Amino acid sequence: MNATRYRLLTQLLTQPTAPFRESLVVDFVTKVLTRAGVPHFFDPIGNIVVGCADARAYRRKLRAARTPVRLFIAHMDHPGFHGLRWRAPNRLAVRWYGGSPVKHVAGARVWLANGDGYVGDGRLQNVKLHPAGHSIATADVVLARDARRSDATALYGGFGFRAPVWRSGKRLYTKAADDLVGVYAVLATALDLYRARRRTDSPFLGLLTRAEEVGFVGAIGHFELGWLTPRDNIVCVSLETSRTLPNAVIGRGPVVRLGDRRTVFDHSGAHLLSEIARTVLPGRHQRRIMDGGTCEATAAIAYGLRAIGLSVPLGNYHNQGFEGGPNCPRSEGPAPEFVHLDDIDGLVTLCRELLRPGANWSRPWATQQRTFRERFRSQRALLR
Repeated sequence: MNATRYRLLTQLLTQPTAPFRESLVVDFVTKVLTRAGVPHFFDPIGNIVVGCADARAYRRKLRAARTPVRLFIAHMDHPGFHGLRWRAPNRLAVRWYGGSPVKHVAGARVWLANGDGYVGDGRLQNVKLHPAGHSIATADVVLARDARRSDATALYGGFGFRAPVWRSGKRLYTKAADDLVGVYAVLATALDLYRARRRTDSPFLGLLTRAEEVGFVGAIGHFELGWLTPRDNIVCVSLETSRTLPNAVIGRGPVVRLGDRRTVFDHSGAHLLSEIARTVLPGRHQRRIMDGGTCEATAAIAYGLRAIGLSVPLGNYHNQGFEGGPNCPRSEGPAPEFVHLDDIDGLVTLCRELLRPGANWSRPWATQQRTFRERFRSQRALLR
């Protein structure tokens, strides 16, 4: 990863974000796209559509496509909390959205932000867990300094560590890799395409969504618009930062995601993606059903769309200290997420290769079928 791209990645990872509070990520992304001359627009939900200047051009591109448009989907939020009200000058009642650690959370450090940026730090107190026991429900944040000048409901935040992002070797530790790494991959792919001036004929589109962590809300809203027609002209490509699992190891390359906890993905598209990965990243990619969670590919499939997936293996998923490391004092307590730079580079490589002409999207199994036929012919006499 060159210095320019590394700076883009780390600046993006630094941005505060939480479900329904993605505005600073949105501001950063749109500035990058505007400077590079990449067309983009907002859908009525507040998602960013990358690669077209407006909804009319978006629908026109889908209708005119001679090969399936690859719609790369990544989400801009990460689990976190919203401010509710002030209990005291330095004590803020908050509600949590999305997953979280449930152990060792009392006294955990958090950051706070509003629409202008970071406004301070605090500590969690009076933590109450969700009835299902899988996350925080509500808590108080005791502020390190008085931030009452801010409207309580404008504040939001998440777990805080020594810095928003830092590097150790080829690992990046951060407050939120899931799914800002996926957002980075969409940005990097768009920047490469528009620098190469393949603007008019590229089958690329990006969809950067809101509120994925609370049930794919942004993606569902986009699918509900009814713009994604004809469906045969679209392949949704979920880009995720997914919990590391056996056979999906940090540092061994991006994962061709065959499915998630809910469902398997499009078998023909997954086969084509696997063949591309085998060709361009031999020995440097992985294949697995990433069932540590669900992703927006499941939402796309529920709406009758073809969907495939790519993932970067993620340590300390949703800031839970499963893998430990720096700033993780207690197992399964709050911890920074971490990813590997080589995995991220591989992810961008596969995004770029998915857009190259020549892939047989109409008959992805043609090569394998020829092999089967030759095998049958060579041994047919033995069946007599």
